[in-house]
Amino acid sequence: MKIYTRSGDAGDTGLFGGERVAKDDLRVAAYGTVDEANAALGLARAALARAGQGARALDAELAALQSALFELGADLATPLEARARQAVRSVTADDVEALERRIDALDEELEPLTSFVLPGGAEPAAALHLARAVVRRAERDAVALARSVAINPEALRYLNRLSDLLFTLARVVNAREKVGDVPWRARGA
Repeated sequence: MKIYTRSGDAGDTGLFGGERVAKDDLRVAAYGTVDEANAALGLARAALARAGQGARALDAELAALQSALFELGADLATPLEARARQAVRSVTADDVEALERRIDALDEELEPLTSFVLPGGAEPAAALHLARAVVRRAERDAVALARSVAINPEALRYLNRLSDLLFTLARVVNAREKVGDVPWRARGA
């Protein structure tokens, strides 16, 4: 099977279910940014492979998040009214609650925040901060999409909680690697 199809050479692409839209359609932007977030998680996983055992223990969790992001991309790529929706695993309130429970559990390992945190610290933590920022952009793109067409509302909640989880995971990696978070300091302070 060839990797290229030539079907998108004129600037359009097919949605799951057959509809063709422009590649700059809000729906394509939303699921495309989710794909970028997935790639950023892949980068974080590669960085984790060189980290200590405590941080490396998070790899399976990041792998599961990558699979969830793939499903979320399909959720966003498929119009709610499309017949193909039956083949899509939609994000649910249970998925959002699972992220919240995980954030709460991981937060038990951490010192309370006393300042804003800049992206950085250990390499895998910095990569998780990058993934968090991409997820925030995916959330903004999904909000823009939701203003124009109906989407699964749990997708928005999931993206919001996922960025919180990735922030928490970055802090956990720093703690497990015995590298401090990078506190924000006002310039000139």
